[in-house]
Amino acid sequence: MRSATPKVLHEIGGRSLLMHAITAARGVGAAELVAVVRHERERVVTHLAEAAPEVAIADQDDIPGTGRAVQCGLEKVRAAAGTVLVTYGDVPLLDTPTLQALVAEHESTHAAVTVLTAHIADPTGYGRVLRSEDGSEVLGIVEHKDATEAQRAIDEINSGIYAFDLEVLRDALTRIGTDNAQGEMYLTDVLGIARQDGRSVRASVTDDAILVEGANDRVQLAQLGAELNRRILERHMRAGVTIVDPATTWIDTEVTIGQDVTILPGVQLLGATSIAQDAVIGPDSTLRDTTVGQAAEVVRTHSVLAEIGPEATVGPFTYLRPGTVLGRKGKIGGFVETKNAQIADGAKVPHLSYVGDAEIGEGSNLGAGTVTANYDGVHKHRTVVGRHVRVGSDTTLVAPVTIGDGAATGAGTTVREDVPPGALAVSAGPQRNVEGWTARRRGGTAADEAARQALTAQTNGRGDGSTPDAGITDAGTTDTEERENR
Repeated sequence: MRSATPKVLHEIGGRSLLMHAITAARGVGAAELVAVVRHERERVVTHLAEAAPEVAIADQDDIPGTGRAVQCGLEKVRAAAGTVLVTYGDVPLLDTPTLQALVAEHESTHAAVTVLTAHIADPTGYGRVLRSEDGSEVLGIVEHKDATEAQRAIDEINSGIYAFDLEVLRDALTRIGTDNAQGEMYLTDVLGIARQDGRSVRASVTDDAILVEGANDRVQLAQLGAELNRRILERHMRAGVTIVDPATTWIDTEVTIGQDVTILPGVQLLGATSIAQDAVIGPDSTLRDTTVGQAAEVVRTHSVLAEIGPEATVGPFTYLRPGTVLGRKGKIGGFVETKNAQIADGAKVPHLSYVGDAEIGEGSNLGAGTVTANYDGVHKHRTVVGRHVRVGSDTTLVAPVTIGDGAATGAGTTVREDVPPGALAVSAGPQRNVEGWTARRRGGTAADEAARQALTAQTNGRGDGSTPDAGITDAGTTDTEERENR
């Protein structure tokens, strides 16, 4: 992968390659799950401890090869008999139904080994399946580097995924060596040993070859990711979701979507996002770990760990940060950022605002340019706005502060103290107009000319014969007064 990240921890569909493999195996209902680790062991084990704590960990030693890896894995298996599935951590599209079919065929035929195979157009690099003349039995698997030209012409390949009889597997692994081109313990040698012992070796063929493809570089990773996404989108569309433009829509594996949801172009639904029925998402929106209620509309929005209530509207150009909760029929409008904010039913933050560490009560409205000043440089503080409050445009709420139910603030107010219920908070002084200021301080500019023309028009309109420049050249204030006004 040419990456500092272990290959099996690379992700597609919001899930690591390793967790795709484990999820498929979980679905089969195995009594025990074991992961064999080696490269970047600690990072892989830490990931498993968080994502799949039930999985036992087996460490592969310095002896190379898939046979040795399985041998190390069996040391953690407590069972004495039964069926063992062997899969790989870099084959993310392998699914539970395919594994179930493999186990069913293995157990119904009483085989010692059943290998999952596929026919592909270019089998280069894969082990080839050698069959008996009637095709019912597998005579062996030959690795590409060890194959003859005739064997390399075979297009049925070994996926590396097997169902084994546990007792046969344990015994055979003690009898294989490293006498091959790679100098490794090949798991494929178990098939030959089983046949030598007179046991049946069979194949289960999948007609969906991409299910057994591995990701060995970034190109293959992207190809598998695109195919996984295509299948996820198809599943949702067949379940009643409208996806207007599948080519620009990405939906992670664990996302849930209700019927009659509409997904517009340019949407990414990531993580554990959940969309209720009749909602409209997009265009151009990214939702991660976000819950969207029934019939809500989300337009051009970036949302992380947020909750959007039923019939609520969000966007456009909106950023919902973790802890945002928007109630039923609430609104978070254009160019608004929220964080750790609970906005109740019917409350609105329509535009150009920042609401962080705040509670906005039912039916309240925050005017354009409202800012909750929640950070004093050391600590974060909380703002509480009551029910049916009207916050005027360009208001700054300096936390901690509470606005009582039914209260209001005037435009441009800075609120530093609590506002009682039903009160109006204002902080600006009376407006004073310093007439003639432009003529004295900006004389000769375009603004000065515009002012002169406007005053001339006003004077002519009065028809009182007054001088047009009278209001410009003498404002009736001293320089000291003007400085105070400024």
